[in-house]
Amino acid sequence: MIELKSQAEIAVIREAGRIIAECHREIKKLIRPGITTMEINDFVDAYMRSKNAVPAQIGYNGYQYATCASVNDVVCHGFPTKYTLQDGDIVTIDMVALLDGLHADSAWSYAVGNVSDEAQKLLDVTHDCLFKGIEQSVVGNRIGDISNAIQVYAEGLGYSVVREYIGHGIGRKMHEEPQVPHYGPAGRGPRLREGMVFTIEPMINIGKHHVTLDEKDGWTVRTADGSLTTQYEHTIAITADGPQIMTVL
Repeated sequence: MIELKSQAEIAVIREAGRIIAECHREIKKLIRPGITTMEINDFVDAYMRSKNAVPAQIGYNGYQYATCASVNDVVCHGFPTKYTLQDGDIVTIDMVALLDGLHADSAWSYAVGNVSDEAQKLLDVTHDCLFKGIEQSVVGNRIGDISNAIQVYAEGLGYSVVREYIGHGIGRKMHEEPQVPHYGPAGRGPRLREGMVFTIEPMINIGKHHVTLDEKDGWTVRTADGSLTTQYEHTIAITADGPQIMTVL
């Protein structure tokens, strides 16, 4: 069942999203060769708590960290570690804030130092994919219209779209209905209604779309062919005036 959010609930989600956006603004200043992904994680943990928000990923199905930190061929759910970011790396930092009982969620990919032209183009295309999806997030459209817009754009430029990990409704729970794939035919899926709140979070690969799950930690997802991958994610609310992005300043 898709739970429509009240204006009061959307206001709280927007505030949680603002805290996340502030975190990402500060992370952009921190990202450089020589910093560890654990240092970024610890910053996010402390920052959220200073704003009376809870880093909601901690404890989710046993996950131990305030962020996911996914480097280069890691699609999603990478653990923050003592790994020192290197010049030319790409790192995606994903976080969820819980404020007054409601969640917001956003991931952002960052270039570390000087990245290759190939890596920069992937970053740009993935960012554009996110906004191609947001453009379709209007009352009366269907989830499939979001999915198709992303897939057509990415594949038209020679990239692939991860299938196994998708966007989702969000609110009182971190993951709610509807599910929001980033691939598939237009005109299918639930119709968009005012009050729906969900994430759009395309994961785009330079190589094939296939992924593998690390059997040792049970979390880390990598591209099966070792190719670079990036992700951008916003939480959005469907309104009569069009989509509103919750996770921006």
